[in-house]
Amino acid sequence: MSSAGRAGPPGTTSHSRLETHHGHPAHPGRVLYVQLPVADLERSKAFFVKLGFSFDPRFGDETAACMLVGEQALVMLLGHETFAQFAHLPIGDPTTHTQALYSFGLSARDEGDTVADAALAAGASEADGPEDHGFMYTRSFCDLDGHPWQVMWMDPAAAQQGTEESAAATQDAVA
Repeated sequence: MSSAGRAGPPGTTSHSRLETHHGHPAHPGRVLYVQLPVADLERSKAFFVKLGFSFDPRFGDETAACMLVGEQALVMLLGHETFAQFAHLPIGDPTTHTQALYSFGLSARDEGDTVADAALAAGASEADGPEDHGFMYTRSFCDLDGHPWQVMWMDPAAAQQGTEESAAATQDAVA
């Protein structure tokens, strides 16, 4: 899984990542919810706990679990039957077809190896070897259901420079 074309500067705080060039949050109050079908909910929860994630028990039961990813991002792990109640198309097989790529940023470079190694030890398969671009480092794996995940770290100075360049380009386009 190549890091080319990935969105966002990972490794920055959620606030700096979501600010516009005017310094205001891009979309205050918005929260990202991803619904992910899993074959065995308890097995998947145990896997993600080993990667350091936690779950909000207020939003789950024996068929669903709410995994906390960040301040404004949650992943709902849903058993296949529960997922089918929300989706109007058949569930695809993530081991044979790419449905989406799931990435999350890290606050430190060495966290990439820590999280990926924990995933592999918990039963994940390696999707791609480490990618080290100096200013950015990634590791990729497929979870127990075959969904591809990437952990990413970007040097905060490089991320800020990218944000400033983007803001300047936007201001030039408006002027």
